[in-house]
Amino acid sequence: SILDDHMLLAGLEPLKVGKLSNFVNIGERCNVAGSRKFARLIKEGKYDEALAIAKLQVENGAQVLDINVDEGMLDGKAAMIKFCNLISSEPDIAKVPLCIDSSNFEVVEAGLKSVQGKCIANSISLKAGEEDFIEKAKILKKFGASIVVMAFDEEGQAADRDRKVQICQRSFNILTQKVGFNPNDIIFDPNILTIATGIEEHNEYGKDFIQATKIIKETCPGSRISGGVSNFSFSFRGKEVIREAMHSVFLYHAIQQGMDMGIVNAGC
Repeated sequence: SILDDHMLLAGLEPLKVGKLSNFVNIGERCNVAGSRKFARLIKEGKYDEALAIAKLQVENGAQVLDINVDEGMLDGKAAMIKFCNLISSEPDIAKVPLCIDSSNFEVVEAGLKSVQGKCIANSISLKAGEEDFIEKAKILKKFGASIVVMAFDEEGQAADRDRKVQICQRSFNILTQKVGFNPNDIIFDPNILTIATGIEEHNEYGKDFIQATKIIKETCPGSRISGGVSNFSFSFRGKEVIREAMHSVFLYHAIQQGMDMGIVNAGC
């Protein structure tokens, strides 16, 4: 099939991501950590107003919507189910695939049970060991979801190029050889970390991500690369002109080396 090398996603409408696809914008504003307004609306139970944020992102070019309701004052599972169900009733939003995003795997499962089409599960990692990683991957495979794999292992977060590559290659081998995952459904997030923090070793983080992206794409055929772009400029929060310029330069170079998608502010 001509789509054998594509990642296939779907809301009410299909999204095909292949070698010739443009960069995929994953809207970040339906994330309680990424939008104070969205967090306030969800905490106050104003789901209709929160839906308006989702709709605006789609109108402004988001091809996928990231949904994250991880907040200490919320019942994350209930909030995820309710918001996903409401999205399903709005064709203008539901036409795009969702990225069900949570550090709590039960919330990810609840979200996947509440959506139509083929979504992205964000995320799993080797942080708790190989056995836990395989168990979660098998569950997500049953849902038919594409998965985001973070560059974490038992020793912690990968910061430099070689550790990013090592963890992603190890994860890829486990998923394809032990779980039987389609390589096209694997999305690696090699950690876009913050630069200009005042700590000298952090200054290489952007370059490390971009160089790791190239190697991962070459050695893990079929996989995709994503990341949270706003993390890169977090030192300059409140200075939006500078942040937008930094994101543009970073994405220019990262996309050239194989970055396929990213969690971004889709114009709102």
